[in-house]
Amino acid sequence: MKKYVRPLLYGLLALLVLAQLYRPTRNLSNDQTSHVTTKYPVPAEVEAILKPACYDCHSNLTAYPWYAEIQPVASWLAGHVDEGKRKLNFSTLTKRSIAVQNHKFEEIIEMVKEGEMPLNSYTWTHGDARLSEQQRQTLVDWAQANMDSLSANYPADSLVMKRK
Repeated sequence: MKKYVRPLLYGLLALLVLAQLYRPTRNLSNDQTSHVTTKYPVPAEVEAILKPACYDCHSNLTAYPWYAEIQPVASWLAGHVDEGKRKLNFSTLTKRSIAVQNHKFEEIIEMVKEGEMPLNSYTWTHGDARLSEQQRQTLVDWAQANMDSLSANYPADSLVMKRK
């Protein structure tokens, strides 16, 4: 049994070294053309919350930590960011239909109220993303104000997501 341990460890080390050659695509486009701020008011206190707590996973510009250079962490982070952007991307929000925009604000309210966002795994390494109750309420109020604005400016049926 002991004679198999050393080759196994060398094999795992070689695999880890080879894995470093793979580099997933980074989320660094920073295209702001359709960013939420182009259509909706984002007060400074809301931006001060969104930037550290949301934008890394929910925009087109991620500030990567040092450990994002190491595989398999780099691939895990890339997948995590891709999933976050699929669910909500502040950088492309205004490209979406009015119904989708309204729904995304509704989801922000729900996720923030329930404490599901930002993710605990993110706040472990990003202390500035840990939101106080006041910050959570600020985000909820902001999202609700945007939903109220949409409701005042668009017909009710245009704010409802169509079932496929």
